[in-house]
Amino acid sequence: MPTRFDVPDRGRSSPKRRRVVAAMAATVTAAVWLSSAPAQAADAKGFLETIHRHVTLTSTVPDNGDQNPYAIVVAPVSAGLIHQDDVLVDNFNDSGNLQGLGSTIVDYNPTSRKLTPFAAVPRNLPGCPGGIGLSTAMTMLKSGWVIVGSTPSKDGTTATLGAGCLIVIDAMGKIQGTLTGLSVNAPWGNMAVTDNGSTATLFLSNAGFDVGPPLDNAPVVKEATVLRIELSIQAGQPPVVTRQTVVGSGFGAQPDKGVFLVGPTGLALGPDDTLYVSDAIGNRINAIAAASTRTTSAGIGRIVTHDGLLHRPLALATAPNGHLLVTNALNGQVVEIDPVTGTQLYAQWVDANKAQTPPGSGDLFGIAMTPSGTGFYYVEDEVNTLVLAQ
Repeated sequence: MPTRFDVPDRGRSSPKRRRVVAAMAATVTAAVWLSSAPAQAADAKGFLETIHRHVTLTSTVPDNGDQNPYAIVVAPVSAGLIHQDDVLVDNFNDSGNLQGLGSTIVDYNPTSRKLTPFAAVPRNLPGCPGGIGLSTAMTMLKSGWVIVGSTPSKDGTTATLGAGCLIVIDAMGKIQGTLTGLSVNAPWGNMAVTDNGSTATLFLSNAGFDVGPPLDNAPVVKEATVLRIELSIQAGQPPVVTRQTVVGSGFGAQPDKGVFLVGPTGLALGPDDTLYVSDAIGNRINAIAAASTRTTSAGIGRIVTHDGLLHRPLALATAPNGHLLVTNALNGQVVEIDPVTGTQLYAQWVDANKAQTPPGSGDLFGIAMTPSGTGFYYVEDEVNTLVLAQ
């Protein structure tokens, strides 16, 4: 059975979520297993079968009160303030719980079990149109540079959505500028990255094109893109963009009063150079072939799987067995998918908080594998915590 620990209620993830969570631990039950194809799942050995405990590690709220943890990045190297295997988490909301105004990144050290501030981005950063609201688009390179996306707002809604930017931060947490000249508009989803040290390739989803205010029945705009950004990194110098290519396009995006924006979120690169994209609006996982080499857009690519156990899929990670792990936005489940066959193997209810309907709805965003590959980190944004599944 999963093990949970009650944590203080330090905030809420969106303005509509004003919930009582004091009885959170009591409402969390054993992991719930589901299968879209029971006969197939009975024969298959999946990664989620090995996950039995869920341990709350820390609150993610820094001293300035920022809330709504989004991105999770495990440090690939030690550099500056960061130790290898530290867990970096950024925040999308400010202390008043306004979305698109979070400006901080925190650093959790698994050895010391301490949380420390890493970076605070100035609200008015030159080269970042619309301000600062740190999104799930974040990575740390082997060269020590941290790159994070901003999908900003001035009032907590998409009525004042800015185009945002990608921010370059050194390993001491100092802002060194932005990556400029990019086809970036509301960089939204968690990045997939290929990092060779002196060069790196980032894959980034952009969900802000022609998105309007969060009206009732706001239209879906099918203009969201997946952008490939190629970088050159010289020793001691910030990364420089050498090329950018739109490799995916036509994905749906929609403003939302409760969750700010719905659009393509999860990105994961397979060993055969297939880029997997979680299409939240389409409730499906898509695949873009030859992602690192293609010179044109694949559109929305090939549909790998849809519906079934998926309930607005968000962040993606790749398990050691090659399967995809995807967080659901509309319940507290993580779903395991075989990307080769498209089979949805299992769903584990990692957040069964009954303060939401369905349990855990709207709580899960970032996900990242542990360095050992035996577990994964995720955030529960309704209580602003980092959790380890193992």
